[in-house]
Amino acid sequence: MSEQSLVSDGPILGKDDPVLRAEGLEKRFGGLVATDDASIEVERGTITGLIGPNGAGKSTLFNLVSGFYEPDAGSVSVNGVDVTGQKPHEIADQGMIRTFQTPRKPEGMTVREALLVGPHNQTGESIIPLFTSPSTVEQEERRSLEQAQQMLERFEIGDLATQPATDLSGGQMKLVELARGMMAEPDLLLLDEPVAGVNPVLADKLAGFIEELNEEGITFLIIEHDMNFIMRLADPIIVLNQGSVLVEGPPEAVRSDERVIDAYLGGPSE
Repeated sequence: MSEQSLVSDGPILGKDDPVLRAEGLEKRFGGLVATDDASIEVERGTITGLIGPNGAGKSTLFNLVSGFYEPDAGSVSVNGVDVTGQKPHEIADQGMIRTFQTPRKPEGMTVREALLVGPHNQTGESIIPLFTSPSTVEQEERRSLEQAQQMLERFEIGDLATQPATDLSGGQMKLVELARGMMAEPDLLLLDEPVAGVNPVLADKLAGFIEELNEEGITFLIIEHDMNFIMRLADPIIVLNQGSVLVEGPPEAVRSDERVIDAYLGGPSE
């Protein structure tokens, strides 16, 4: 079978067990069409890559499926639950968490405290249990602190636990973002350019962590411009161009596909 035949023209839909299903998503900003009838499915247990040239609509698609933008048309479901138009925290409750390309450094927090905003639906989020169930709140806080320290140790930044989060480098913040996402115990983790601005040694370490988490059952959808990084990790890879899915397939077949080369180079391939 040729590599060309392995690549689907447009998205591969009807997958056996999709964690995320987005159908016919459209988003316009004035006269600009950011996504145009974009559909994707992320199969449970995969590391799925989302690539495309600048302006292809990748970040807009991420914002649509995670609730930061409301689609003009189309639908989004997570674990079989329709989450179209829901707020980010409501979508997170269904098991999908995202990170950001440029994570903010929390002011006035230690690194460990920055992880404590990760868990969802904690008893202490409401003021009433502070008076009616103080022991439960205290137990949850203690458990969350222990979990946060374990996450920091896992990602080899345990020694930074008590440092101000504002003192971290960009690469260290990428690790903190990954750890914070895992604090929410997601089924699907969306990573937006996890190695942008990260040195090669740390990028390799991040790739290893993602592979380990995937082996433990975490599904990933990753936007990334670093082709070596995404080609190492992801299968399948979805290519977005001009707001819609151009092709989808295994990494090596996608890399050599003429349509993908044309999209990146802006003209016919030689």
